[in-house]
Amino acid sequence: MTEILESVGRVVVKWLRYVGEVVLLIMETIRQLRYPPRMRHVFAQMSHLGVDTLPIVTLTLLCTGMVMTIQVAHEFIRFGAQSTIGGVIAIAIGRELGPVLVGVVAAGRVGAAITAEISTMKVTEQIDALRVMATSPVNYLVVPRMIACMGMVPLLTVYGDVIGVLGGWAIATFRSGISSFLYWNSIDVFVTSHDITGGLVKAAVFGFIIAILGCYCGLKAPEGAEGVGIATTRSVVSSIIMIFVANCFLSLVLYQ
Repeated sequence: MTEILESVGRVVVKWLRYVGEVVLLIMETIRQLRYPPRMRHVFAQMSHLGVDTLPIVTLTLLCTGMVMTIQVAHEFIRFGAQSTIGGVIAIAIGRELGPVLVGVVAAGRVGAAITAEISTMKVTEQIDALRVMATSPVNYLVVPRMIACMGMVPLLTVYGDVIGVLGGWAIATFRSGISSFLYWNSIDVFVTSHDITGGLVKAAVFGFIIAILGCYCGLKAPEGAEGVGIATTRSVVSSIIMIFVANCFLSLVLYQ
C-alpha cells in the first residue's frame, strides 16, 4: 500500500511541477511583451510556421468537408432537409472542425518544429550563449513564436473553413444533386458571424498553447541527441491533449 501511495505521489508531484513551470513561462512571456518584439523574427516565424503549413491544412479540411457532406447529405435529403445542408456543414466547420483540425495539424507540424529547434539550441549550448550575452531566451525565442502562432493559426483556420465549405459544396452539388443556390443560401440563412468569430477565438488560444508548450518542452529538453526526440514527442502529445481540453471549455463558454 505504501509503495502505491508513493507512486501516486511521485506522479502528482511531477505533474504539479510541470504545470507550475509552464505557468511561470507564461508569466515571463507576458512580462517580456513590455519590450518591442523583434518583428524580423516574428515575420520569419510567421512564414515558416504559417505559409509552409498551407498544403496540409488544405488537404485536411478539403477531405473533412467532403466526408462530412457524404455522411449527412443522404440522411438530410431523406428527411426533406436538403435546404439546411450547407448551413450545417459551415457551422460544424466554423465552430469546431476548422479550429480543432488546424490546431492539431499545427501541433504536429509547428509544435514539433519549434521544440526540435529550441531543444537543439539547448543541446548545443546556444541558449546558454544567449544568457552570457545578457539576452533573455524568452524574449528572443518564445515571444516571436507565440506572436506568430497566435496570428497564423486563426488565419489558417479562416482558410481551412473556406476550403472545407468548398469541399462540401463540391460533394453536395456533383454527387448529391443539390443545387448550388440551395447550398449557399442555407449558409447565408443559418450561419452567423458568431459561428466564425468563436472559432477564431479558439484558434488563437490553440496557437498560444502550441507555442508555449513547444517552447517549454524545447527549453526543458533532456541533454544529448536523444533528448531532442523525447522533447518533440512530449510537445506534440501535450499540445494535442491541451487543445482538446481547451476546446471543451471554450465551447461551453462561447456557445452556451
